[in-house]
Amino acid sequence: MSLLRSLRLCLVARTGSCPLSSPQQWHTFHSGSWLSSASSKELLMKLRRKTGYSFVNCKKALEACGGDLKQAESWLHKQAQKEGWSKAARLHGRKTKEGLIGLLQEGDTTVLVEVNCETDFVSKNLKFQQLVQQVALGTLLHCQNLKDQLSTYSKGFLNSSELSELPAGPEREGSLKDQLALAIGKLGENMILKRAAWVKVPAGFYVGSYVHGAMHSPSLHKLVLGKYGALVICETSELKANLEDLGRRLGQHVVGMAPLSVGSLDDEPGGEGETKMLSQPYLLDPSITLGQYVQPHGVSVVDFVRFECGEGEDAADAE
Repeated sequence: MSLLRSLRLCLVARTGSCPLSSPQQWHTFHSGSWLSSASSKELLMKLRRKTGYSFVNCKKALEACGGDLKQAESWLHKQAQKEGWSKAARLHGRKTKEGLIGLLQEGDTTVLVEVNCETDFVSKNLKFQQLVQQVALGTLLHCQNLKDQLSTYSKGFLNSSELSELPAGPEREGSLKDQLALAIGKLGENMILKRAAWVKVPAGFYVGSYVHGAMHSPSLHKLVLGKYGALVICETSELKANLEDLGRRLGQHVVGMAPLSVGSLDDEPGGEGETKMLSQPYLLDPSITLGQYVQPHGVSVVDFVRFECGEGEDAADAE
């Protein structure tokens, strides 16, 4: 089923370091009598539950750190990160055409991110989805820390290199590229923090959003995941009750029709090949243009962002 048909059907249906010197390879078994007491075994269970690493590696971490739980946790993460960087170097250059788009909104800030992997199978793994969440949170914090007085909306983009250098966020050490290395080490596929876009709006503006094939997970809180995503920035004189629904429909149109610019309400109506958003046939009712659909709602479309997962990879292969 084509993306446009899928969208139309969807619309209709919805009306720290250790005291020991450098350790051996962390995946090797270190024998010893440290875990002889019940309290030691309880520490082992606690570290296993908290980190998710194997019993063998948790035992080795506690032995290396003299039973200090906090140091053992840090030791585990450092070893996993080393292994992740090593694996990332081996996998570098492998194609990453799959992955997910992530959408996160908080207050006046909305972000859209793309993280790529090799297979659709890995994109459905919770650990990969948690990486997308970390990237979205890192982008959101970056945007919120920008000290600007807004009289109109602001929009920005981050490329792969810029995204990789962002701090990992609360309760996480290092940068997003460190989180990427950990994920590569755990999941065994090449991955890329592809790009991010952010939008901040003052009063009088509204950001509509849509993710196609949306997936929600209770553990990922407000993050919405899918293969296509869009943000549509609207100017409105007053908050209206139907803005969320209108914003979603505008986002669906952007995903399905892939406009290249907003255009003007004064532009002549175009056909299927039209690239100006307001002149395009409206996704759900092609007998009218999107501009004709929007006008009665009392809002003005001023900008948009569209992400398609894997976009540009085929062109890169052709080159």
